[in-house]
Amino acid sequence: MRQVRSYPKTADLENPLYYLENMNTLVDWVAEHHGDLLIEAERARLKNFCQLPIAARALLTRMIMRSGELFRVDKLNYPELPQPETEAVAELLDQQWLDPAPLLGLDEVFRLFTLAELRLWYGDWLAENGLPKHLPKARLREALADAESEPKPVDRWFDQSVPQVVQVQGMALFDRIRLMFFGNLRQSWTDFVLVELGVQQFETVTFSPESRAFQHRAEVDSYLQMHQCRERLDEGEAADEVWADIPAPVDNSWLTSRRNRLLLELGRQAERQGNSELALQAWAASGHREARLKQLRLLERLKRFEEAWDIASQWQNGELSDAEAQGLERLLKRLAPKVGEPKPQAPPKPLIREFTVTLPKPDTGSVEHAALAYLSAEKAPVFYVENTLINALFGLLCWPVIFKPIAGAFFHPFHIGPADLTREDFVARRQADFDQCFALLETEAYRPRIVETFKAKQGIANPFVAWPVVTEELLALAMDCIPAQHLRVLFDRLLTNVKEHRSGFPDLIRFIPNAEAPEHRYEMIEVKGPGDRLQDHQRRWLAFFDQHGIPASVCYVRWQDTGNHS
Repeated sequence: MRQVRSYPKTADLENPLYYLENMNTLVDWVAEHHGDLLIEAERARLKNFCQLPIAARALLTRMIMRSGELFRVDKLNYPELPQPETEAVAELLDQQWLDPAPLLGLDEVFRLFTLAELRLWYGDWLAENGLPKHLPKARLREALADAESEPKPVDRWFDQSVPQVVQVQGMALFDRIRLMFFGNLRQSWTDFVLVELGVQQFETVTFSPESRAFQHRAEVDSYLQMHQCRERLDEGEAADEVWADIPAPVDNSWLTSRRNRLLLELGRQAERQGNSELALQAWAASGHREARLKQLRLLERLKRFEEAWDIASQWQNGELSDAEAQGLERLLKRLAPKVGEPKPQAPPKPLIREFTVTLPKPDTGSVEHAALAYLSAEKAPVFYVENTLINALFGLLCWPVIFKPIAGAFFHPFHIGPADLTREDFVARRQADFDQCFALLETEAYRPRIVETFKAKQGIANPFVAWPVVTEELLALAMDCIPAQHLRVLFDRLLTNVKEHRSGFPDLIRFIPNAEAPEHRYEMIEVKGPGDRLQDHQRRWLAFFDQHGIPASVCYVRWQDTGNHS
């Protein structure tokens, strides 16, 4: 198999065979970084793939990228191939990449052939059975189902010559290498060749055997088994049947996270199917942050109040995200009278500063931009930043930590960010590194770090940095006006639940550089138009701002009444 001699690059999308270039990159990458997780027969097949003539390799890549494994040879039409499709098919048949006579069931026959073709080829059969020759597709299938039940090769379905049907061999192998490359089976080959590559610039991450998510072949097998279980759930199979095939826990935090999500979904499915006991069992076994609250709410619906109270009372002593704390608070409030306990003391209501402005309704533009134009002044400029500014300051300060090559974080050279970004243990696995970054906020050292990173990494994908929005001038003004201790508490909250807390920031920020007190040199402003109201995650941010002395307010916009009154 060819060796990867340099950091792989994305294919030129102007190349008609760009998809083959990218497939070669993927196969080479897996062979170099995960070859020890393949058995000898798999390595031999990949070597054979790399040695196929270009046309055959390109055609096989096209077929692998498409949905399903069955193809009509007469429908294969790829004019960019350097040889005719029939020659490429012949080569793939010779190298046993295609099965020349796969067994087809009735569903496959009806998927591969048109109604017009089926009526033509079954014309005599329809007449013999006293059926009209223009039978609708559903009726035709129903009639054939009574007479034709066993799968068989295509030439035995019809009494006359029909186009050849072939089946791709080795899809399981390509699914395996797709998993080892992407780190998931959610991304398809099409995502790889069309969406992600050639569009983004990616951070260069050092790969080593220690940074791999999969250290053993059994771990790949476990992931594939979990994927099959999830597919079965999605197809509506009974949750108790899938439960029996859930893999046992493994000593791999990345796979544990996948298993937790699978158990969360299995619990949902079990509840929908009326299997409450299995739902409770699955959620109790899941470490996913959503599972505990679902377990408690189901216990409450089942009127098992004591059990729910005991679990909830223990859980409230743990570290919770704001959404979890809010959900738990509401649950304990409902449960307390049911178990004869005093209602928990409600947390103090946050002080949310509000003001209303009445503006002429603009012909174009959003309510946020109308508010910005009204509020902005020469000595107190206002910017529409929403979630971008604080996220960008964090992403630039902590860039080396975000792209640290630890196990299960990066699978290939084309990641926008770490694969475990929204996982529960994202911070714990990098805590010491984040502490070092945040220590810079105690001196002025954080400012040059952010500016230097902004210049050095310009345009490189980062899940926290929206490059078209963030400018060096905006960053400098923000660092002039937002106290470092405020940035620290904002970053700490961001990391308590990255998935939840990357959003919900106020729309606008106003800077007042000449204000005497540092904490008065900026203000975050959430804008609400007529009929709009605060969402839960926005309220949680505003409560946090009040708790930590971060200046914030809500601006309610009303439109001037321009109607004529007599």
